[in-house]
Amino acid sequence: MRTSNHLIGFLNFLTFLLSIPVLGGGIWLSSRATTTDCMKFLQWPLIIIGVSIMVVSLAGFVGACYRNTFLMYVYLWVMFIIIATLVGFVIFAYSVTERGSGRAVMNRVYLEYSLQDYSGWLAERVAGPRYWSKISSCIRDSHVCGKLGRSIAGAPESAESFYLRKLTPVESGCCKPPTSCGYTYINETVWTSGGGLTGSDPDCTRWSNDQEQLCYSCDSCKAGVLASLKKSWRKVSVINIVILIILVVLYVVACAAFRHNKQLDNDEAYGETRMEKARPSALW
Repeated sequence: MRTSNHLIGFLNFLTFLLSIPVLGGGIWLSSRATTTDCMKFLQWPLIIIGVSIMVVSLAGFVGACYRNTFLMYVYLWVMFIIIATLVGFVIFAYSVTERGSGRAVMNRVYLEYSLQDYSGWLAERVAGPRYWSKISSCIRDSHVCGKLGRSIAGAPESAESFYLRKLTPVESGCCKPPTSCGYTYINETVWTSGGGLTGSDPDCTRWSNDQEQLCYSCDSCKAGVLASLKKSWRKVSVINIVILIILVVLYVVACAAFRHNKQLDNDEAYGETRMEKARPSALW
């Protein structure tokens, strides 16, 4: 009996430890939201799941240590709901980030991003006027584009050097005009048409050398945010899948241990009943 309780207590301790990376993933997304992704509502499901696992595992640990059957029932049922929720979150994260990727451009190391490559719930939410005004404002306030500037001996970085840089999706989509527009490089965030014709992409007319505007209203900027979100969510989802597998194994073992505990309780109760029935006849 003690061995089974110790096993359940140990499993709950492991579950508590597993809640830490889940919670950490939500906090990491939160930190990303304040720098590049700027989608602050996306980290909350992970934070809620992580905190729930932490609280429930503590309840299961206490239930195992004090042989509290009610707490163990609560632990098993709530843990089942958490596992189902985590499965749903992983499926959701992969489904909403399934489509879309950067496009390679000749003589450029960085990729270009097009909103046409993205579709579905997440793309509609990001591109919608209600959310994009907040997202673009967040990107502007984070000064992502302002940090692109480099100088060599006091002179701006050359065009050839800039073309060889590996830009993040947000930097590529929001801080410069699309390559197809044909703008001439002056520095990282200043480009000129040189009096020539620009491309047919609507983003070509949205670009502005005003450092408060740049390409924050461009579809390429929205696509860059989506690409950044996809990258962040996929990283977190890989961790969640590993944690989910471990949680399922621990849950199955905990169910077996709990069933064993219950069987022992029934056997003890049955043995005590038999002893009570046998006691009068022995006295007689």
